Amino acid sequence: MIFFFIVLLQLQFLSSNASNGDRSPFFQRCVEKCKMEDCSSDGQSFKVNNKQTFINKLFMWSCSDECTYQCMWKTVTEFENRKWPIPQFYGKWPFIRILGLQEPASTLFSLLNLVAVILCYIKFKKVLKKDCPMYKEWTFFSYVSINTWIWSTIFHARDFPFTEKMDYICSFSVVYCLCFCLTCRLFNDLPPILLYLIGFGYLLFFLNYTAYILISSIDYGFHVRLNFLIGIPTGLIWFCWCMYNSKRQPYVVKMAAFVTLASLAALLEVFDEPPMYYIFDFHSFFHLVSAPLIPLLYGFIIDDCIFLSEVKDTEKKKKPV
Repeated sequence: MIFFFIVLLQLQFLSSNASNGDRSPFFQRCVEKCKMEDCSSDGQSFKVNNKQTFINKLFMWSCSDECTYQCMWKTVTEFENRKWPIPQFYGKWPFIRILGLQEPASTLFSLLNLVAVILCYIKFKKVLKKDCPMYKEWTFFSYVSINTWIWSTIFHARDFPFTEKMDYICSFSVVYCLCFCLTCRLFNDLPPILLYLIGFGYLLFFLNYTAYILISSIDYGFHVRLNFLIGIPTGLIWFCWCMYNSKRQPYVVKMAAFVTLASLAALLEVFDEPPMYYIFDFHSFFHLVSAPLIPLLYGFIIDDCIFLSEVKDTEKKKKPV
C-alpha cells in the first residue's frame, strides 16, 4: 500500500522525460525509418494489416508505439555491444512486453494488491455490522483502495497520459483517505454534523487537486511535496497514536507494524536500477511486498471497529433507562 512514505514512490518521476536512450541518434533514426516504412501518416495504423498480433491490438499498441518499442530494443542491443550502461527511454527503463502488457511484473503485482484488498474488504463486511463506529469511513477507504489498485494495474499495463494522471490521482487518494480516516478516528466523539463538515472540506480539496491534475501537465515536484506534506504526518500520528493506546488496545500493534513495514517497503523505490531480465524492477518488488501488508492493515481495522462497538455498547448500558 502507498501511505506516508509516498514521496519515495514518486521520486522516480522527478527525472527528465528525455533519457540517454531516446536522445540517442541511433534510436531516433531507427524510429523515423520505421514510421516511414510501416506506418500511416498519423502513425496509428500499419500499412500492412498483418504486422501486429491481436493481443497487441487489444492493448492499443499503435504503429508508432510498435516502432518505438522495436527500436528501443535495437538501441539497448547497441548499448550492450559497446559495454555502455543500459539506457532509459523517456525517463523509464526498458521492459519486455508480455501479452501486450507494458510492465508485466508491476501489472501482475498491482493486480495481486487489488485481489488482497477485495478479499480483506469481503471479510470486513462479513465480520462487522453496518452500525459499527468507523464502518462507513473504512468502507469508503476500501472503495478508494480498490479504485487505486485498478488504476495502478491499468497504468502499468499501458502507459498513456490519461492512465498516468489517473495513477497520480489515485495514489494520492489513498494517502489522503487514510488521513481522513485518522481524523475521524481521533475525533470519533464529535457530533456527526461536524464530521460531515470535515469530510466535506476534505472532498473539496481533493476535487480541486483532481481538476488540477486533469487539466494541466503534471507538476511532479508539486505532487511529491503534497504527498510528503500529507503522508508523513499521517503515518507518524498513526504510529504515535498506536504507541499511546497499546496497553489499553493491544491490537493497535497491527497498525504500528503496518506503518513501519509499509515505510520500509517503500524504501525499495530509492533504488533505480535496470530491471532484472527486463521484467522485474524495484518498483515491481514494492508492489509485491506491499500485498502481504494489506491483511495486517485490515486486521487492525476490524479489531478497532469491534473495540469501538464494545465501548459504544458499554456506554449504552450505563445510561439510565
